[in-house]
Amino acid sequence: MSIPLQLLPSADHARGKRSPVTCRLKCGDACLGPECNQSANPTFRSIADAVLSRRSALGLGVAGAVAIAVAPALGGGRATAAAAATSSTMPFTPIAPVPASVDALTVPAGFRWVPVIRWGDPVLPGAPVFDAEAQTPEAQAAQFGYNNDYLAVIPDASGLTGVLVANHEYSNEQIMFPPTTDPAQLAVQSRILKMAQGMSVVEVARDSVRDPWRAVAGARNRRVTVETEHELTGPAAGSPLLQTATDASGRVVLGTLGNCAGGTTPWGTVLSGEENFNSYFRTPVADRATSRYGLADRATATRWELEDPRFGGTEGFEQEPNRFGYIVEIDPQDPTSTPVKHTALGRFKHEGANVRIGEDRRVVAYMGDDERGDYLYKFVSKHRFNDGTGPGARKQNKKLLTEGDLFVARFTGDSPVAEIDGTGTLPADGAFDGIGQWVPLTLGGRSMVPGMTIDQVLVHTRLAADLVNPTKMDRPEDVEPHPITGRVYVALTNNSNRGTRHALDEANPRSSNRDGHVIELTETQGASGTAFGWSILLLCGDPSSPATYFAGYPKELVSPISCPDNVAFDSEGNLWISTDGQPGTLGLDDGLFKVSLEGETRGRVEQFLAVPTDAETCGPVIHDQEQTVFVAVQHPGEDGVWGAQRSMFPDYGATGPGTFAGPRPSVVQVLPA
Repeated sequence: MSIPLQLLPSADHARGKRSPVTCRLKCGDACLGPECNQSANPTFRSIADAVLSRRSALGLGVAGAVAIAVAPALGGGRATAAAAATSSTMPFTPIAPVPASVDALTVPAGFRWVPVIRWGDPVLPGAPVFDAEAQTPEAQAAQFGYNNDYLAVIPDASGLTGVLVANHEYSNEQIMFPPTTDPAQLAVQSRILKMAQGMSVVEVARDSVRDPWRAVAGARNRRVTVETEHELTGPAAGSPLLQTATDASGRVVLGTLGNCAGGTTPWGTVLSGEENFNSYFRTPVADRATSRYGLADRATATRWELEDPRFGGTEGFEQEPNRFGYIVEIDPQDPTSTPVKHTALGRFKHEGANVRIGEDRRVVAYMGDDERGDYLYKFVSKHRFNDGTGPGARKQNKKLLTEGDLFVARFTGDSPVAEIDGTGTLPADGAFDGIGQWVPLTLGGRSMVPGMTIDQVLVHTRLAADLVNPTKMDRPEDVEPHPITGRVYVALTNNSNRGTRHALDEANPRSSNRDGHVIELTETQGASGTAFGWSILLLCGDPSSPATYFAGYPKELVSPISCPDNVAFDSEGNLWISTDGQPGTLGLDDGLFKVSLEGETRGRVEQFLAVPTDAETCGPVIHDQEQTVFVAVQHPGEDGVWGAQRSMFPDYGATGPGTFAGPRPSVVQVLPA
């Protein structure tokens, strides 16, 4: 069924997102400010023209110029199509699209959903039962935080116990607290917001593999907040760029901010991306570095700068913002361990990081910088993965992200520039595809950017990348390698400025790209190499639009999908995509979608669930062999206020201790009914 586009009142404010509330709280109104990336990189058109001219002079076609590993052929599946998923592990009938006004978590027939843990549920010993009318900073510091985003569910060997790790990206006081103008109470609320962010580690248990998981009190339970000590690692640790009045060493940071997506490593730790950290700081000094990261001299939504000089940018804390914007690594098995921030992976608005072990046993991490016109990155470790099973091997592997080489991606298409016209029409060769290069920013512990030291490169990574001419992308968010094929999938959420402020190119081929797209990338020299091939798997949107593309699969047989955000894989190799922004583009609740990658069904998109009104779908975790899916439901009812809540998820009118007549960001499990 085709759903007509419904422009929300905030469409001009945040095209492709959801509301002014989300933009203000989540990313500090980045849409309304000047473009962070003002660099004059050579456009894709000039690069492509030069490449094609050189090939023409040599008498070579694209295939003759560069030999690359070819991804599976596009265009299969036109002859046959199934109405329902044919997975042998978790069959389901796709749900119909759900209008954005519906405040329900919708799952397929034959499935049910249960909350695993909700905002305010106890995590640490002594935590009180949640009471929205009597919140305190001390209580929140011991309870599950707000706006859960990245999610990891790591079972123990028994399969009946395990640990859940969740990020808490930001908070929304207008639906968390009763309204007040009392300065003392506002100060208390501000401190609660500090405790509501960061991360939660929670033990989980179940009675059998057929039963749902539940949060339990356990020795591994832990809260990480804006006041938790973190260690800086890597070449920039100790740099004057990271020193402050209370940390002359430049190696110890209090807190983590804007924790968005992440990744789970082969050695069992969890990575968390610090994304929109800039909106937490009032920054009086304006220069290239501060403007490139969206830092500004303006009051913050949290008001932390009023009582904590760390967030005010003066009194010896001018470098405090430089201590955020990293990949954080936490060991969920050891609650006494100190979380670390890895400077070797660069500083930018990290959506997350996802790790694979390369053919040479070095660890490779893929990362997106989630802002319009920013870049795709890769890190390759100096040392090799130790596949031993003892504690010594794990200790060694936990240091793999402290040293290595950092690269940024440059994409080149294989079609004439005139064929990339912004409409989404495929070029004559039948695909948006080409080759690419990983351009080094650091190699062997040295800066590869002229005029910048290695600590400058790793602290001001955006500025360093600007100087080596990478490709400006349409908000690269989650970037994950396929566990079977090794191909890498890049979720590009949207970019309404494509075709105007950002020139069209074959890797970002649609003007005003409100619906986003997904790129499939193939490393052609191994995971540690510097060359890749790529093709666009999906141009998202309403399938009735001629500007959409689903890997050649018949459009009338796919679910509408817009604004891809996080990706995951099941045991059969299917791609799963969660979305963030469909209310503002399709007029639909956000959801979770399964995408076939192989054979005749390649490109088939099937909607598995939809989240409640105003919410985005985060996580996800796919345990298809147990017919189970986990998602983090973030910011339900975002546009409401305390006295007029727009969502009642997940309590939906339940009464009694620990319930709330309003929205609670929560982790839910979907399993057979």
